Amino acid sequence: LGGAQGQLEDSGHPAWAHPNVISNSIMLGLAARRTGVRAFAQQRGFASGFKVCVCGGAGGIGQPLSLLMAMDSKVTELSVQDIQGAMVPAAGVAADLSHLEYPSKVTGYAIDPKQPPIDQLEAALTGCSLVLVPAGVPRKPGMTRDDLFNINASIAAGIGAACAKYCPDAILALIVNPVNSVVPVVAELYKKQGLDSRKVVGVTTLDVVRANKFVSEISGVPVSDVDVTVIGGHAGKTILPVLSGTPVANLPEAELHALDARIQDAGTEVVNAKAGAGSATLSMAYAGARFGKSVLRGLSGEKTIECAYVESNLTPLPFFTSKVVLGKNGVEELVPLPTLTAYEQQRFEEASAQLGEEIEKGLAFARK
Repeated sequence: LGGAQGQLEDSGHPAWAHPNVISNSIMLGLAARRTGVRAFAQQRGFASGFKVCVCGGAGGIGQPLSLLMAMDSKVTELSVQDIQGAMVPAAGVAADLSHLEYPSKVTGYAIDPKQPPIDQLEAALTGCSLVLVPAGVPRKPGMTRDDLFNINASIAAGIGAACAKYCPDAILALIVNPVNSVVPVVAELYKKQGLDSRKVVGVTTLDVVRANKFVSEISGVPVSDVDVTVIGGHAGKTILPVLSGTPVANLPEAELHALDARIQDAGTEVVNAKAGAGSATLSMAYAGARFGKSVLRGLSGEKTIECAYVESNLTPLPFFTSKVVLGKNGVEELVPLPTLTAYEQQRFEEASAQLGEEIEKGLAFARK
């Protein structure tokens, strides 16, 4: 600062406290930050990143999921897709996200729900490496489970057909409920077109996230050090957390059984706490983003492991949730199932029986 420093000190103020000096420091800091962001972007390969689409991106899960994916360093382009007449327009969500300090280009797409998605999604899907699908409707009063399935299976099948045409090599990550039945619908659609049906993946990560958090709270082990394998399916009793391999393995049997039941029914906790005003949207978005980020790391060459519901040969059932290895081709390996205790084996049989019925429902829909 030369002579200016002496003048500042003569005025009774330390040199660093003068507004001009603070302003210069801030400007230097901002310049360093910009340099750091550019270096980080180059290091992370923003210029050769991935295009991702969130179908249902203006909904309760879709908006926070789109936010989290827009913040991923590997995402250079994000499509936020929803239907015309959505409570929040997809274009509005995209405009909001486009103001973030991240290089991803965000574009909104709204389609007419009365017209086939395959006729409307070319721009949104072309070039995608990952398509996350929280689209679908929640169960409403007076709606049977069959009603819910038929509506959501049709939505998923429409999006699946569009993905098969415009981004057949993309990982299609389905969050649409009921996952146990919807995944077989879309997987069969891919098979009929000669495509890899393991590109169709059911996102069950929320079951793992909940299990990890609950085990951490009970055991006192940091949640970052907990990794619960959750197998089976993604609904009620088909959800089987293998707690015997976790820090709570030595809990009294009754407490283990209670924890198992809590993980299965955790969604109801949120529904009840929201007093009918919603369901598990934020935690589902977090879990979906966790899975999506793992997919992108795998596609980048860094193999990752997540639990997922996929076409499987690990059990007699054609679809099953297990740990999978994610790599450059998506799901590259199925991790063998862990050893089960007598109680877990009993639960395995129970889960398999229910899951088999739900898979058959999806396969029957696909045969229509």
